Amino acid sequence: MYRPSRKIVHIDMDAYYASVEQRDDPRLKGKPVIVAWRGARSVVCAASYEARKFGVRSAMPALRAARLCPTAIFIAPDFIRYKAVSEQIRAICARHTDFIEPLSLDEAYLDVTFNKQGIASATEVAESIRAAIGAELSLTASAGIAPNKFLAKIASDWRKPDGLFVVRPQRVDAFLAPLAVSRLPGVGKVMAKRLAAIGIATVTDLRALPPAALECRFGQWGRRLHELAFGIDERPVVTGRPALQVSAEDTLERDLRLHEIEPHIRRLSEKAWRSYQKQPARLARTVVLKLKTSWFKTLTRSLTLHAPPATAADVAEIACVLRERVALPPETLYRLVGVGLSGLVDAERLGAQGDLFSGD
Repeated sequence: MYRPSRKIVHIDMDAYYASVEQRDDPRLKGKPVIVAWRGARSVVCAASYEARKFGVRSAMPALRAARLCPTAIFIAPDFIRYKAVSEQIRAICARHTDFIEPLSLDEAYLDVTFNKQGIASATEVAESIRAAIGAELSLTASAGIAPNKFLAKIASDWRKPDGLFVVRPQRVDAFLAPLAVSRLPGVGKVMAKRLAAIGIATVTDLRALPPAALECRFGQWGRRLHELAFGIDERPVVTGRPALQVSAEDTLERDLRLHEIEPHIRRLSEKAWRSYQKQPARLARTVVLKLKTSWFKTLTRSLTLHAPPATAADVAEIACVLRERVALPPETLYRLVGVGLSGLVDAERLGAQGDLFSGD
């Protein structure tokens, strides 16, 4: 069913932050390393494979990680250094193609259908990149090669760490069929439960339902599920993707009730506004308030305006108003607060659409 048109490589660095720390300090090699600030409010940024054996995972509370792995060595994150190394990795990838879509500091999609070195095989391109990363940066990367982005991303995780896996066009159907639906992009715990409730556990199960039935139950997402089940993903690798939002968030020193977080909202609004001002040619109309409760439930509330906010104070006022949309009990405690501006678009594009910001 799938007609391949691209050769996509997904490069994914192995335990990136922790691996950089182990590389730069030989005393850490072979030891359980957790990249996180110590303290009750911290979460794990990354864990070495030695620490992962104890069940430590990214985004886990640091206190829990310390209980799971008492011998772990905690290292405070150094994002400036991680970004610098990421740029070196990007430069290695750019020797082969200009079509690079970063997903984060440690992973990216590459379209190598036509590559600068004239290498016929995408697998050889991926091997060359992995070899250069190892030789020049003393780090390891895993790679997935496939006809499209979502398959390449699944494949890069197949033989981690320091592995490579290829999903060839003629093997797409056979590769996908036995997979749990949770392996498909966008199918998280909630969606997996909804699918399980109607008897869908694997991609084979999903294929058995007509697209119309999926669309009736899940809307447009149902149609997308059907496409993914058959390996269809026409998204191109997008280079130079502009930021769609700017935000600032902080984990609080102690849990606070909703009425106590206003000073933090105002401080974070100022911080987000400074980031927003660095993109003068782009405008945002949506203000977002993000909260995380003491039991790690994340909530977001947003408001889209007729006109973009003019000052940081405007953002702060709107974010404070958004608190009123939080329906949890008044005694609920919150451990994290974030403020953002989303939906950034080019000012010229908005101007071409007419007086979009005028009131009704």
